[in-house]
Amino acid sequence: MDSDVSVLLHCSAWGGLVEAQVNVELSARFNRQTDPELEHHIEEVWTEWLTREPWLFNGAKFRLHSFSLTSASLPCMDGAGDRAESTRGIHEATEDEGLQKESGIDESGRAEVLKHQPHEIAKIIHEQQHDVSLKSYYKEVGSLRDTQTSTLGRELPLSRSEAETRPLGEVGGPTPVLTLRLGLTCYRDFLGTNWSQSSAELRRRGEAEFGDPLALLAQPLGVGGVLCTSDRKVVLIRRSQKVAEARGLLDIPGGHPEPKAVCEGLGGDVREDRLRVEMLQQREEAVVRELFSSVCAEIRDEVNVPLKSLGKPVLMGVALNHTSAGRPSAEFYISCSLTSAEVQHLYWQGGVEAHESTDIVFLRETEVLRLDQSSPLWSELCPSAKGAVLLYQLVLSDREDTTRQTPDNSPGKMSR
Repeated sequence: MDSDVSVLLHCSAWGGLVEAQVNVELSARFNRQTDPELEHHIEEVWTEWLTREPWLFNGAKFRLHSFSLTSASLPCMDGAGDRAESTRGIHEATEDEGLQKESGIDESGRAEVLKHQPHEIAKIIHEQQHDVSLKSYYKEVGSLRDTQTSTLGRELPLSRSEAETRPLGEVGGPTPVLTLRLGLTCYRDFLGTNWSQSSAELRRRGEAEFGDPLALLAQPLGVGGVLCTSDRKVVLIRRSQKVAEARGLLDIPGGHPEPKAVCEGLGGDVREDRLRVEMLQQREEAVVRELFSSVCAEIRDEVNVPLKSLGKPVLMGVALNHTSAGRPSAEFYISCSLTSAEVQHLYWQGGVEAHESTDIVFLRETEVLRLDQSSPLWSELCPSAKGAVLLYQLVLSDREDTTRQTPDNSPGKMSR
């Protein structure tokens, strides 16, 4: 297992989760712990960063504290932070009787499941118009809570063709099975904790003082998208040399869900530094919506792909980046109605965040399923991309490649 990354939870029992299968619980109890000494350290680190990069902005982020995963067929699995002795370990589920661990996952993983069960990927939306409005996007394709179907309870698996062509709404509505427990944090706190040279010491202090090595860390929840084109290729972008992390490495489109966006979407107007958890409580559906829609917004801004060409995000799970002290990222699968050639053309036209990457490459889905540490390409992937690949292999490993291979697109070759 690559020491840069591990899987916190995966949703292979459901073939991934749609928006209606995810809940959030918001509370100030899920914020990081602190003391005057740590706050002074964070302020010093932030001042140093601003001296070097005065354009930095301290935006509010959601902090992932823990999660619970339940269903009618699986026992409740409840995770509350990374409490294992290893820096890569995950605190075990409270109930794991009868569960068999799958290979490729930390032995102490909290969200292991028995096997792959049937799944549906949302139908591809065959509209190729540019649309910069997320509100318009949801107006056009509808709320996931209203239209996305679930495969829970089905006895027979769906084939790929059935999954993509079966009319939505034929099966009963999905049941929430995952609850993410969220607090608030910010970019400044991330730089002063997870990304700080003192992160190892903070983990030791957290374990000693609170019984949780992550208690003093910001742990901002990121999002990433495995974007698959209509000709069955996965989109990767090469990170710019000017970004803070993983310079020059291959990544998937991604970023962070924004608490401020939730407030603005509900008609509020509040400064980032004045956001409080209490403002978001009783607005859990809006927070879940932001979690799922933010990955689409990142794809639009980084790859310049119109929202109307994107299918509905399917949550594969959460991966941990151990180069930043175990920072979590929710990884999604998103289908696209455009071909790789069309996506490439749009990318080179330039999007809102075009400055964050310098190139776009494509890998066949079958090649992504075979990637591992022995693959030459693995060393070119940044930790977030590695985590997404691991989750893709766990959750969607039954996807069949029906595309005819040619010398130019055979496995092992990246197309540009």
